[in-house]
Amino acid sequence: MKKLTSFHNLQIALLLLCALPFVSMAQTEKEFYLRPSYWRAYDQKGINVFETNKVADVIPFEGPRIRFGAGFTQQFQHLKHENKTALNNTTTARLYPLNGGFMTAQANLFTDVQLGDGIRLSLTTYLSARHHNEAWVKGGYIQFDKVPFKGKFWDDFMKIATIKIGHMEVNYGDAHFRRSDGGQTLYNPFMESYIMDAFATEIGGEIYLQKNGLFGMVGLTNGMIKGNVDSTYKTDQDDNTKRSPSIYLKGGIDKMVSDNVRVRFSGSFYHNSSSAASGLTLYGGDRTGSNYQNVMEKAPAGGALPASTAIAFSGRFNPGFSKKVDALMFNGFLKAGGLELFGTYETAKGRTKTETTDRKASQYAADVIYRFGSSENLFMGVRYNGVTARLAGFTDDVKLNRFAIAGGWFVTKNILMKGEYVVQQYKDFPTSDYRSGGKFNGYVIEAVVGF
Repeated sequence: MKKLTSFHNLQIALLLLCALPFVSMAQTEKEFYLRPSYWRAYDQKGINVFETNKVADVIPFEGPRIRFGAGFTQQFQHLKHENKTALNNTTTARLYPLNGGFMTAQANLFTDVQLGDGIRLSLTTYLSARHHNEAWVKGGYIQFDKVPFKGKFWDDFMKIATIKIGHMEVNYGDAHFRRSDGGQTLYNPFMESYIMDAFATEIGGEIYLQKNGLFGMVGLTNGMIKGNVDSTYKTDQDDNTKRSPSIYLKGGIDKMVSDNVRVRFSGSFYHNSSSAASGLTLYGGDRTGSNYQNVMEKAPAGGALPASTAIAFSGRFNPGFSKKVDALMFNGFLKAGGLELFGTYETAKGRTKTETTDRKASQYAADVIYRFGSSENLFMGVRYNGVTARLAGFTDDVKLNRFAIAGGWFVTKNILMKGEYVVQQYKDFPTSDYRSGGKFNGYVIEAVVGF
């Protein structure tokens, strides 16, 4: 795991100083004019917000304005792991040694700028994360909920339309709205994202239509985590050097069916037929890392421990669809009073540049959360997550499952304390694989600030 440099410490200190005016005004009318329009808050108000809606925003535009925010997460982990079937006492299957302790804090910087009436810019910078030793821009985009064109057609169209353009988080599925993202872990009632984490930032655009609770979206991106003008190369298994864009679709319904009952259902599809040799990162596009540190990671022979960037995604599973992929995700969400149910079913197929046939992977997950207290400032929840997939070079499917129990307390709308007990198992891996018979379990505690 990386250490913060003095420069990183200075960045975070300056950010805290800049943030004080916003925190001090958190309950005043002034904050109303600082926030951008058509925007998801970074505090408790942002929970269970998916796409921003088209409800008319009454903030008047009186010239460009800028808002700085942040997400900070400090963790204490006490996890243990084992791999009995793979003969844990051999050097080739030896696991990374674990002890309880604090992780280095993670920090995100959010910059939101109101550029025009109904036009805003959003930029997220990772200041401290497991996967990178330097400040790193996650992405930025411009969102149009109004356009500076005159005419009845544009006025009527933008009442139901939203346009996003930039290098941004791909809106595939609903699970990415509830995941942990570097220092911004406040939206997630649990410690970690799904085992098979569908998350990527790509360059492109998305167009949304929303009316009466129904919504639809179409997106087009370059299909890669960064810009790339290099040519692809041929292999013995695949001589296709074409680089195709990613096309993805989403549609569903999100309605309040009574005063305290909300129902949402969505379906998403993501397709790329031919990316660069190792370009697709739909299941490996996170540049921050897992919130389970070093679990089920193999220590190299000779006693040397791997660099933190090499083990950034502990506890996750990447099916390795780097050349082509077709993925489909269905999500359901129900909130009745303090009770929340969130479910996911996902199926995907694809391959690498050195394979000739597609492999398959599937995932399902279910969250049950109960929020209580005068402002739903307390919660407890249970999650079950399972994955079945075929890895490259494997003759049979492997299985992973995770069971987690969590609870939390919003001290204020900006400060969250939460904890989780988790058990994750690795099944049907070949006995020659160090994950065979693998398991990790224990608890993680997080202190989170979001504003």
